[in-house]
Amino acid sequence: MGLPNVLLVSTYDLGHQPFGLASPARWLRDMGATVRCVDLAVDHLDDACVREADLVACYVPMHTATRLAASVARRVVAVNPGAQLCFYGLYAPMNEGYLRQLGAQTILGGEFEEGLAMLVRRLGDAPARQPGAGDGQPAGEPSAPGAGTGQREPMVSLARQQFLVPDRSDLLDLTRYAHLIDANGRARTTGYTEATRGCKHVCRHCPIVPVYGGRFRVVQRDVVLADIENLVHAGAEHITFGDPDFFNGPAHALSIVAALHERFPAVTYDVTIKIEHLVEHARHIPTLAATGCVLVTSAVESFDDRVLEILDKRHTMRDFAQAWHALNAAGIAMNPTFVAFTPFTTLDGYIDFLGVIRGMGLVPNVAPVQYAIRLLLPSGSLLLELAETQRAIEGFDQDLLCYRWLHPDKRMDELQREVSGYIQRAGSAPRHEIFNGVLRRALRAAGRDREFVPSPPPASTRQVPRMDEPWYCCAEPTDIQLAAVETKS
Repeated sequence: MGLPNVLLVSTYDLGHQPFGLASPARWLRDMGATVRCVDLAVDHLDDACVREADLVACYVPMHTATRLAASVARRVVAVNPGAQLCFYGLYAPMNEGYLRQLGAQTILGGEFEEGLAMLVRRLGDAPARQPGAGDGQPAGEPSAPGAGTGQREPMVSLARQQFLVPDRSDLLDLTRYAHLIDANGRARTTGYTEATRGCKHVCRHCPIVPVYGGRFRVVQRDVVLADIENLVHAGAEHITFGDPDFFNGPAHALSIVAALHERFPAVTYDVTIKIEHLVEHARHIPTLAATGCVLVTSAVESFDDRVLEILDKRHTMRDFAQAWHALNAAGIAMNPTFVAFTPFTTLDGYIDFLGVIRGMGLVPNVAPVQYAIRLLLPSGSLLLELAETQRAIEGFDQDLLCYRWLHPDKRMDELQREVSGYIQRAGSAPRHEIFNGVLRRALRAAGRDREFVPSPPPASTRQVPRMDEPWYCCAEPTDIQLAAVETKS
């Protein structure tokens, strides 16, 4: 039996051309497998390519992608019940039971490329499966990945891999994906790559922690630079580094951006860095600016030191202010992200949060969705160990793939729903107008309507650089996203 035909599917990856498709595609094609990549964020899944596949592997790097992937699984089971179904990526192992109920035989987390290669090699040696044949494992019960193929590989691998340069040959053009909007309002075609995976920190709410447990893995420098070169040749004017924290390995990171700038001085880039690292490695911020960094995303989460301590973020409000001023001094925009609604956040605290955003001049920097983000508690979250969390949760919701929780002040849950709906309806309205709408609703919820003072529009015509992708990994999928993927799959 020859190697199987492989269909790699992504449902959602923050508006980026998925590294999680392009990287394993190169591994599998180098083995001699026939591979097709379909990204449902910009493409459609047709019955013909599902029927042709012996293995369908769905990439689930985040909560939203996992929720959206259910429609893919149903389609595969209906159209080609004899195909092997695999889920891989950060959210695959923590949702194993759910994904097996959808029909998955194999679950891969952590460094998944080698696991996929092992699975493809094994399927090439295995007798053909009969349509509808199971793997001998009751639905919803964990089994070893690869069950039904005669061998097993670790479900989660943190092995150090020698990466290969991603193969993006059958992914759609970069212009179909998220763009950087620069200071002049121009949309810059953006490519996406990764220099590291995992994270050496263990923030309690972070979905990376249950899989990587405080470890990170490096994508070799020459691989990253070759991938960037291919992206630039494909039209990229800007590069997004998708590392959970670009300064987990500062020497590795700075070596890459120095080489990027030397080779392509007109290409800009953005990165994600913890507030803690921006403070600890502040001396490197000018180097980021000098090599073309125009935007740093940082998971600030809250301005309340008590909430930050519960989340184990290892920074304070004072640290945030220090990082904010250091980036401003270097001419780099900050894209702060938040978990605005938690069981530990009071209504007055939420209003104070909005007051800090306005007082520090952050309104142009904050994507409106950040005002509505509600804490997700997936399986394995370290927050479940805390008494404060246990008092709020109501049990695991299999459909939402997280623990339900209620705020002790019901006004907060009502406000979150109101703010979320308002932001979705507001669409692409100016950020200061959306901020005013959120502030007005928060003050009304607290009976403090008379305190409302609208935030004025920005004084400068220059824009804060930002990505035009409107949603983020820790948010629930919108009704629009769910409907779009259902249609495409």
